[in-house]
Formats: sequence, C-alpha cells, structure tokens
Amino acid sequence: MTRALVFPGQGSQAVGMGKELADAFPVAREVFQEVDDALSQKLSALMFEGPENELTLTENAQPALMAVSLAVTRVLEKEGGFTLTDKCDLVAGHSLGEYSALAAAGTFAISDAARLLKIRGQAMQAAVPVGVGAMAALLGLDYVDAVAVAEEAAQGEVCTAANDNASGQVVVSGHKAAVERAIEIAKEKGAKRAVLLPVSAPFHCALMQPAADRMAEALGAVTMNAPGKPVVANVTAEKTDDPETIRKLLVEQVCGTVRWRESVLYMKEQGITDLVEIGAGKVLTGMVRRIDRDLSGTAVNGPADIEAFLGAL
Repeated sequence: MTRALVFPGQGSQAVGMGKELADAFPVAREVFQEVDDALSQKLSALMFEGPENELTLTENAQPALMAVSLAVTRVLEKEGGFTLTDKCDLVAGHSLGEYSALAAAGTFAISDAARLLKIRGQAMQAAVPVGVGAMAALLGLDYVDAVAVAEEAAQGEVCTAANDNASGQVVVSGHKAAVERAIEIAKEKGAKRAVLLPVSAPFHCALMQPAADRMAEALGAVTMNAPGKPVVANVTAEKTDDPETIRKLLVEQVCGTVRWRESVLYMKEQGITDLVEIGAGKVLTGMVRRIDRDLSGTAVNGPADIEAFLGAL
C-alpha cells in the first residue's frame, strides 16, 4: 500500500478539538504550547473550551487546525515511531491544510506555520469588507459546468470556482450579488442544491489579492526547507519539493482555485492507494470515496484513531 497524508482545511474546527490529545500525550501539549507561545495567545484554551464564535474566526481557526494536525503528527512520531519520510509518499492539504502538510514534512517550523496562518487569516478577513463577498456550494454540477455558471453569473463582477472538492461538489466565490446569481443559474442548470455558505469572506477568488500581497511579504521573511516528501500543491494539483516553488504557489493559493479533486486523482496516478487524514474532523476522508471509490480514506484525530492506525501499520 502506498500512502499519502492529507491535512484538513477550514470548516473542520469544533470546540474541544485537540483536548483528548492534550490529555493523553505530553508531546501534543508541547505542540499546543509552542503555538500559543508563537502567537502570544491562549489559542489552546479557545480550542478546548470555546466560545465557538471566536474559534470560528478565520484568524483563529486556521492556526488551530494546523495545531491539531501537527499534534497528531508528533504523537504518531513519538508514540509509534512513525516517520513521515518512511511511511508516506506524498503530503497534501486543503487550503490552510497545505501549511499543515508542509509543517509536518519539515518545510516550516510549527511556530512559523502558526504565525503565517494567523497573518493569512487576518489578511483574508481584511481583504474584503463584510457583506461585499460571499461563497456558495453548487452540488450536483461537475467542475466544467460550475465554471460556466460562475462565468455567466459574473456580469462584470468577480465570481469564480474557488474549491473543486469532489465530483458534483464545487464552491464558487466572489461578489455577493454575483454569487447569488450563480445560485439561481446553477438551479436552472440542474444543480441538486445551491446554497450560500456561512463564511466571513469570499476566499480563493480575485477579491483576495490584498491578502495574497500580504502573504508574499510574510512568506518572503520565513526560512523554508525542502519537504521530507513532496507536497501536491492546491493550485497545480501536481507535486513539488522545491522551497521557492512552494513559496510562490502558497501566494497564488490565496486567490487560486483549490484543485482538491484533481489533487486526489493525481495522487492515485502516482500510485497512492490510501489517504490518511491527519487532524480535526473527517471532511477529506468523506471526499475521498466521492472522488474515486478505489481509494481508501482513514481519519486519524484522537487517541483511539492513533492506536488503531499504528496497530494496522
């Protein structure tokens, strides 16, 4: 079996995330403390206890999700002798999860990843005034049809495919009125459902350019090593292990489409049979079977998952 480790993005956060790990494993507590120290913020308390409305703020959710993913990674390494370079062939992450994947693979220090994701969250929120942008899920249309819907809906405004998550599951992003038009057009074209998403900003579209500029500056100041295993980048759906290419692609990712469906299919082409989701929730594991039923997906996020996963190696 050839294995890829995949790391979840925004939407997988929940109050209580990481608490079982922290209670069970000293190395997990060390990760959460490292993130708290890097941000000069008790993010771990917010993760464990809430309130939910604060945890959901993108500037908190992004580093919090990375922290849980890296805590799981460190526990696997410390408790199970799981070395990423020996036990997997590729890494990938959904949007912010790409930073988690790179931190797990040794490109970033955990502290740098935490600071970068805090900046990324703040910059993405600040890029567009509240109420100007929106995102919507178009369910039951394939990617080509969803792109056509977005183009028809734009009418001089921004409306683009932001996430190609799985077959028949595409998210569009842009100006609120254009996204609302896209919902109506999608329904006319046979979408099973088309609904606005409860997000605070229109991520992964051209309106995020101020955030991309801010990330170019922030990423330019950080030391980046070659990852221990290649990362499959969101914006190309292809692997790379060159730090300067990774830096450039992380900037492009802010406004670019998250090509997750294509990334998973690319991993299959590279011989991957098993995708292991490292961190909070099971969103990516659910997507795997919708993308390709030949692939196996496993979610590893709590002590019981870790024990089962290590036992099966």
